[in-house]
Parts: sequence; C-alpha cells; structure tokens
Amino acid sequence: MEVETPVRLPTPALELHIDAEPSGASFLRTSPELHMKRLLAAGCSKIFQIGPCFRQGERGDRHNPEYTMLEWYRTNSDYTAIMADTESLLTHLALLLGRPGLGDGGGPPPWPRLRIEELFLHHAGWNPVESYDAERFEHDLIHKVEPALPRATPVFVMDYPAAAAALSRRKPGRERVAERFELYIGGIEIANAFSELIDPAEQRGRFETWARERQAAGAPVYPLDEAFLAALELGMPPSGGIALGIDRLLMVLLGATSLDAVMAFREWGD
Repeated sequence: MEVETPVRLPTPALELHIDAEPSGASFLRTSPELHMKRLLAAGCSKIFQIGPCFRQGERGDRHNPEYTMLEWYRTNSDYTAIMADTESLLTHLALLLGRPGLGDGGGPPPWPRLRIEELFLHHAGWNPVESYDAERFEHDLIHKVEPALPRATPVFVMDYPAAAAALSRRKPGRERVAERFELYIGGIEIANAFSELIDPAEQRGRFETWARERQAAGAPVYPLDEAFLAALELGMPPSGGIALGIDRLLMVLLGATSLDAVMAFREWGD
C-alpha cells in the first residue's frame, strides 16, 4: 500500500551523524522512517513511499541536500526478506531498461551476501564487531573495504557492528551484531536496510546516547520523537525495512558518474 507521511516535522529522527534542515520552527524530514513505523504499529502490514528527503551539508557527485527516497516496510519479516524484495525490484528495473543485469558485467540474483567482519579482517586487518572504533571504522570502510567490493554484480554488505546499528535490532545470540545491510552496485552505496528495532526501551536509550554524543560534538540536538516511542510502546510487529536512494539508483542504472546526469535542478543555496 502506498502511503504519504509529513515532510515538515516538529522533530526529525535523532541519529548520530545526520543533520536536519530547519524549516521555521520545524524541520524538513531526513527520512519518513519514524512515521512509517507508526503506521506499522497501527496495523498496516506492507507499505511503501516515494518522496523528497533533506539532509544538511550533503553535496557532491553522489550527494545532494534534497533527494528522492523510496522506503518500504513489511511486518512479520526481517532484513533477509528485504534482500529478496530488493533483488526482485532491481532485476525488474534492469530488464525494463533493456539491461539483463546490474553492475559492470551483469550478475543475476541471488547476489553475494558479505559480512562486515570478514570484509574488514581481509581488507583492513581488524574486526570492528569485536573492537569497534567509530572513526577507524568509517575511514577503513571508505578507503579499504568499499574499493575492494565486487563491481560485476550488486552486493549486500551485512551484519554491522551493534555500535553502528542505527535503528536496527541486534542479532539473536550475537549482541554485538546488528541485523543491518547496505546494498552496493558498482561500489556505490544505494540502500540501507534493517530488521527493525521494536523494543521501546532500547530505542529510547539509543536516542538518548546519540543526543549526548551530538551535544559533545557541538551538533544540534533534536527533541525525542515521543509519538514514535509511544507507538513502539503500544506494540510494533517484527518488521523489515529499507531506504533506497532513487537518484543514485538512476545514476547507476544509466552508467553515469554524477547526480548531475539524473537531477535537472541542483540549486540549493548555502
């Protein structure tokens, strides 16, 4: 079912490294995620949305402060079901464009599932699940791991350190691992997905931790989204969800190297 949720919010999703664009006394959404999860808690089971999102300070060949996001969620599922959804959707899109596969040389599903631990041990020489260091993790991900990812086929990079779990749940039996994946095509990150965290106490705790860390870093600290937390208190079924950047996907499908090729207007003042 297609849904629409607000674009202008009293408070954005509070995440450690994402800055929201102010809009008067409100904010432009960085993602429709929290409102869509409220719909899951209210009884919706399979929902999607395509619409604009905004993030401060994101400019470059692969970034724009205003962009188009596709998000979908399904209840009674997890990130493995979302992987299958993603393979089905993107394979269909490639066929519509007359391309039998994606990546440099094709690569039909199922696409490789590569775990963060193995990638970092092989390409960076350490295990971020066992000894997480946020700054080192981001540096090595960008400079050592991503350049080594396969180009001939899309790839799912999965099972992130719990400290980088964002809004995903921890893997049962492995508390240091989060059920999160990112999809890469041609070495470019296209989508971010979770088995969704539905524990209200743990979610509040993560928000509060990120608020303290943002304050210590001198970043804006947003109020907690109490309506979202109240929805989790009422009960949200186990769910999987994904956020997929449509502009980047089009760039990759068309073989372009910059968002300039797929966005008619990139006029965003400082």
